Amino acid sequence: MSEAEDFLVLGGESFRSRLFVGTGKFSSGEPLRGSVDSSGSEMVTVAMKRANPEGDDDSILDYLDTNKVRLLPNTSGVRDAREAVFVARMAREALSTNWLKLEIHPDPKYLMPDPVETLEATRELSAEGFVVLPYCHADPVLCKKLEEAGAAAVMPLGSPIGSNKGLESREFLKIIIEQAGVPVVVDAGIGSPSQAAEAMEMGADAVLVNTALAVSQNPTAMGEAFALGVRAGRQAYLAGLGEISGVARATSPLTAFLDQGE
Repeated sequence: MSEAEDFLVLGGESFRSRLFVGTGKFSSGEPLRGSVDSSGSEMVTVAMKRANPEGDDDSILDYLDTNKVRLLPNTSGVRDAREAVFVARMAREALSTNWLKLEIHPDPKYLMPDPVETLEATRELSAEGFVVLPYCHADPVLCKKLEEAGAAAVMPLGSPIGSNKGLESREFLKIIIEQAGVPVVVDAGIGSPSQAAEAMEMGADAVLVNTALAVSQNPTAMGEAFALGVRAGRQAYLAGLGEISGVARATSPLTAFLDQGE
């Protein structure tokens, strides 16, 4: 399969880019615009509290070209399923989209997603016709239940939000990817292009990055670096990585040229 034919199919739509960009950590609109443009991302998450479709000066929508990117409202800040459903309906009305990144994390210190409330909200919102992408723990059992509840994709964390620690949950991510019948988007904790490449090499369908872009010294250059990392990892996965060996294996004959001299 060529890169031109390798589309991410999600919610009945096709995307060339497998890099999602979050907007929550950017200090202002211009770095966000530069990062999104250079990354080639076609999926950008927006928190309702920062998106004002009425055109206020504080709206990040002024810095996003909606002809090139799909807006993915998120429910960041809600504490339970009831609040999540309320924000989802508000987002659908305000932004004219039924796509949703579902986030429920009641603990403000560690921002760990609540699995029980997330599963309940996924069931209800999927039944209402939302394209639900739930952010969740890297729990293979939970991810299958979310899939069965109607999730269009699952978004397990690599490590805690904003930590830049990378894929600390890699062994569980491998199981989730192996078992998934919907796209797997690794979300949270990815801090470098090499970590994004690692996720893609494992077989993840996409990654979401926010903090690593927003806190970099040059978000525009970092957006391009992440785009390259994601493409490299995806191509390596499709090409088929070599088997890992516990012992050395010669890549060329060690003694043949000596035998020829006898």
